[in-house]
Amino acid sequence: MVIQSRFGDLDSLGHINNVAMAGIFETARVHFHHRLGRHPAELGVRWLVAAVDLKFVEESHFPYDVVVHSGIGHIGNSSWSLLSAAFQQGECVATCDTVMVMKGPKGNRVIDDAIRAVMEENSARPGLAHAD
Repeated sequence: MVIQSRFGDLDSLGHINNVAMAGIFETARVHFHHRLGRHPAELGVRWLVAAVDLKFVEESHFPYDVVVHSGIGHIGNSSWSLLSAAFQQGECVATCDTVMVMKGPKGNRVIDDAIRAVMEENSARPGLAHAD
């Protein structure tokens, strides 16, 4: 997913600031999950963020676009990880590993076979060091 950097995202050193990068990953995460199919509310569940691990690999700058590649990592009973990497001008500038949890009205909800199959089809391919 291509996300345009904004001048307002800059910190005093001229880099895209940490909060803006978290927002870029958030936008990419939401769009990625919508590509998986039906909205979770239609299934009577909610997909909640349980943990976020954001790592800054290189400096990122305006006005260059940020390209985020994402894929599903580990899939548990009611949780899964989304592995994402952000690139500018073909170089990785940040990574973000997010743990998601599926909740129903009475607590955690087991990921059903249909959703699990779609997640497996969209699994991450770790090891990408340079964007195509």
